[in-house]
Amino acid sequence: MRQIILDTETTGLEPAEGHRIIEIGCVEMINRRLTGNNYHRYLQPDREIDDGAIEVHGITNEFLADKPRFADIVADFLDYIKGAQLVIHNAAFDIGFINHELSLAGKQWGRAEDHCTVLDTLAMARKLHPGQRNTLDALCKRYEIDNSHRELHGALLDAEILADVYLGMTGGQTSLILSAGESDGDDEVTGAGIRRLPAERPRLRVIPASAAELAGHQERLQSINKASGGNCLWLQQD
Repeated sequence: MRQIILDTETTGLEPAEGHRIIEIGCVEMINRRLTGNNYHRYLQPDREIDDGAIEVHGITNEFLADKPRFADIVADFLDYIKGAQLVIHNAAFDIGFINHELSLAGKQWGRAEDHCTVLDTLAMARKLHPGQRNTLDALCKRYEIDNSHRELHGALLDAEILADVYLGMTGGQTSLILSAGESDGDDEVTGAGIRRLPAERPRLRVIPASAAELAGHQERLQSINKASGGNCLWLQQD
């Protein structure tokens, strides 16, 4: 499975009011392993950034003056996300802005959903933790992910943090650092305080059941089937 953890920063809150995307940050994950094939672009929005938005992400109009426009990178961006599952926290916000940018770039580009599927981690978190705060910061605290280096919002940084949160929420291959500086030398300690296995890893050893174990298993299923009046689901599947 190829997943793209995505975040954006914008000039304001509503694309209907003419607000635009100014930063796209993506982290690629294949089969629940981060690949390092990330995607990061700053964009010239052709409008002023709201003061409130600058307070959140710290990106200024002057910084974006020489950056490309969304129309300049649209083909590259769609090629990157094509066929993947986008993993986004509060997906309605980011997808709304992406689809707005696609419509401005031209009808031929369609919508984001034409190129990939979307998973909303905010909706997922609300099901897992009903009645609780489910912001990215709150989830970091809940899953013990260190985000102390996050002074301002940034699309790529938030995507990297969300990748750790998503793996924690879905029971992926992450484990907390046992103590400061502790490492066995084979894995990697990331800035978010998560220990990840190396990209190249020996295949797990597969040990098949012995004939005696298979016979014992079958005997147990027959016993369950008799006790349930012939309703042993495992035998029915066989």
